Amino acid sequence: MRFCYNINMTNEYAIGVDIGGTNIRAALINIKGEVRSKIKELTGNNPFAVLHKVTDPLYGQYSEKICGIGIAVAGVIDQDAGVVLNSPNISTLTGVNLKSVIRDRYNAPVIVENDANTAAYGEKFIGAGRNFKNFVVLTLGTGIGGGIIINNRLLPVAAEVGHMSINTNGRSCACGNKGCLESYASATAITGNAISMIEKGSCSILKNLYGGNFYRINTEDIYRVALEGDPLSKTVLKSGGKSLGIGIANLINTLSPDAIILTGGLLGSWNIYIDSAIQEASKRAFKELYQRVSIVPSSLGDDAGIVGAAMLVFEKCQKI
Repeated sequence: MRFCYNINMTNEYAIGVDIGGTNIRAALINIKGEVRSKIKELTGNNPFAVLHKVTDPLYGQYSEKICGIGIAVAGVIDQDAGVVLNSPNISTLTGVNLKSVIRDRYNAPVIVENDANTAAYGEKFIGAGRNFKNFVVLTLGTGIGGGIIINNRLLPVAAEVGHMSINTNGRSCACGNKGCLESYASATAITGNAISMIEKGSCSILKNLYGGNFYRINTEDIYRVALEGDPLSKTVLKSGGKSLGIGIANLINTLSPDAIILTGGLLGSWNIYIDSAIQEASKRAFKELYQRVSIVPSSLGDDAGIVGAAMLVFEKCQKI
C-alpha cells in the first residue's frame, strides 16, 4: 500500500507515532496539540507491520489534510538521516532508516526522534512543562528514557539517561553496558526482581497469580499486591525507586533543572516507587539545587510522545 501526498498550506493535522517496547500508538493531532483520533496496538515481534497497521487508517482517511508524520522511537537516533542507530528494547529496529521506510510508503515529510525527546517537547508545548524554562522528562516504562528542555528548546542530544551507570560492576544491560539505571529502575527490572526472588523461594501473593504462572506478572500486579501488604512487592518497588532516585540526583547535580517531569506506566506506583525515588534524590543531590527543582507527573501521560512527535512536524513545516 502506498499513499499519494501533496504539501499545501491547508494541511491542519500531523500524525504522531510512538513506537515503544510494549505498544505502538498513532494519533491524528491538530496544530493546537489536540488528539483527534488514536489507535494503539501491541508492538509484538513485527513492529513494522504494527506501525503500518496503526498509521494506515489515519493517513488513508485524512491524507489531504496532513502536514507530515512524526515518529517517536525508543533508542539512539540519527535525527538528520532518520536512522535508528541502536534500540536496545526493540532490536529489530536497530540500523533501520525509519525516515526512508515511512516516507516511501506515505510520500510524506517525516521526522524521526527519540521517544523521550518527543515526550519532552509535548510536555513543553501543552503539558506539565509549559511553566518551566529548563526541565528533564523521564519516561518510566519497559525501559527508561530522557528528554531535556533548556531555555525552552529541545536539546538535540541522545539523553539516554536510562543508560547512565549507577553500579560499576552491576547487571548486564541490553545496550551492552553494565549497571545501567534502566537495569535497576525500569518496569522490566522491577518485574524481573520480583520473579527472581520468587524463584529463590521468597513468599509472595504474586506467586499465586495467573494460576501459579508468576512469570506473567507485571508492575501493576506488583503495586496492587504491595497495597495489600505483600512485603516482596513493597521491597522491589522501593528498590527500583531508590535506583531511580540516584539517577534523578545525578541529573539535578548535572543540569540544575527547574523540574523533573515523570511519565510512563510506573507512575501508577507513585506513592511507593516514586516516593522512594524522591526520598533518595533528596539525600544525594546538592541541597541548593534540590530545593529549586519540582518533581512532578506528566499532564499528557501516554500521549506525550505522540503529541511531541506531531508538534515537531508542525515546527518543521513552520506552522508553529
